[in-house]
Amino acid sequence: MSKKNLLLVFFILAKISLQYFLINPVYDLHRDEYLHLDQAKHLAWGYESVPPFTSWISWIILQLGDGVFWIKFFPALFGALTIVVVWKAVEVLKGNLFAMSLAATAVMFSVILRINILYQPNSFDILCWTFLYFVFIKYIQTNLAKWLWIAAITFAIGFLNKYNIVFELLGLLPAILLTKQRKLFLNKHFYISIALTILVILPNLIWQYQNNFPVVHHLKELSATQLVNVNRSDFLKEQLLFFLGSLFVLLAALISFVVYHPFKKYRVFGWAFLFTLTVFVYLKAKGYYAIGIYPIYMAFGAVYLEEKLSSGWKRYLRRLAILFIVVLFIPFFKIAFPVATPEQTQKDGKLLKDFGLLRWEDGKDHLLPQDYADMQGWRELAKKTDSAFDYIDDAGHTLVLCNNYGQAGAINYYSKYNNIGAVSMNADYINWFPLNEKNIKNVILVKDADDSDIGREREKLLFKTVSTWGKIENIYAREKGATIFMLRDATTSINQLLQQEIDKRKRNR
Repeated sequence: MSKKNLLLVFFILAKISLQYFLINPVYDLHRDEYLHLDQAKHLAWGYESVPPFTSWISWIILQLGDGVFWIKFFPALFGALTIVVVWKAVEVLKGNLFAMSLAATAVMFSVILRINILYQPNSFDILCWTFLYFVFIKYIQTNLAKWLWIAAITFAIGFLNKYNIVFELLGLLPAILLTKQRKLFLNKHFYISIALTILVILPNLIWQYQNNFPVVHHLKELSATQLVNVNRSDFLKEQLLFFLGSLFVLLAALISFVVYHPFKKYRVFGWAFLFTLTVFVYLKAKGYYAIGIYPIYMAFGAVYLEEKLSSGWKRYLRRLAILFIVVLFIPFFKIAFPVATPEQTQKDGKLLKDFGLLRWEDGKDHLLPQDYADMQGWRELAKKTDSAFDYIDDAGHTLVLCNNYGQAGAINYYSKYNNIGAVSMNADYINWFPLNEKNIKNVILVKDADDSDIGREREKLLFKTVSTWGKIENIYAREKGATIFMLRDATTSINQLLQQEIDKRKRNR
């Protein structure tokens, strides 16, 4: 095996291994991970929250035993593959070992390391963005139609993973119009590739149509509850932090499109960078939506720097450049990753606050970063729900009804009952109620802390017995104070009432 390939294998193994050491074992899975895992048990061409690709990976994880090792393996793998694509991009741009190592280091020691600790569509989204850019580089070099077809498949798979990849095209297309690459619009294979893309994503589009386009409802809800708290200046500040140690590589890439003659034909990437960020800023997007832009530019920047540091004393700067990225990233391990316990993290609250990491989607500061709080309290909730389930001792007629998808998914994952079947009117769970499978007489109801007064008079009209069973006590959990209620011996048809509520919510979407 050549030295280049050995080094690439080292980066791959180091990347995957490192991901397993970035979360303290005291943390549970993240609320989003539970939802994605439950989708494996309800395979479809679309979901309320995401397209179907993640459910396919979840199905594989389920077949492998549904263990934490495999849940963490796939985002780590997608991160490693992102490094591979950047490595190969350096190769096709005529870079050598230093440029490959610099680009790989820049991608590894960046915000992507944080993204890859969670099983969410984001890791594969970044991989798809990077590979689509890579494919466009190959098309510019060769002008072969096959790269347009590969681009079509890449975009389609990326679309089936996360609709965010549409913004990559929104940045690329006007950039193509401004450069000599505009001749692409006269190529018949370009339109054939568009047809191929539509063919691949058509099942998801049909699903969206048949279900009244829940993605539109999801975007409206996102805009009303989360994006409304996004500040455009904060978005731009976050971009600087994402690849802080390798900003010089990114800057070198942008400069190279102007001054480096071999990259003259790639100037479309400079315009694409500007257009894509502009779209995100205009739409007040979350900062992490734009992360997929950056990895491919590390390849351009690394190749340009390799050429500039190729003679005399400047060659000694090569190792310093790689070392600089690693050393500058080391302090971020403590503040950007849940490696410490919640108690230890709280002690570093001022530092975290200075970096804006304690600010949640509600626009307020809290004890822990939101992602950390989203990994607390779930085992406690599942254990207490199981104890309520034990007490009722009537599984065939008992429904676990939760206020949100995190609660339902966590109970399903950690419960000692394989078929406890917790559901919610929130997210995809609204489609998974077992109303045709069981006659519901009892309900274990999980309510948020700010919604724990469930209107007992109403419940007493529906059930003979209404009582409080327990609540989440963990002060660091986002679900702190969430309360478990036991509703026993229904006096009316709960199935019918739930179906009416489901129909009402779907009509109002």
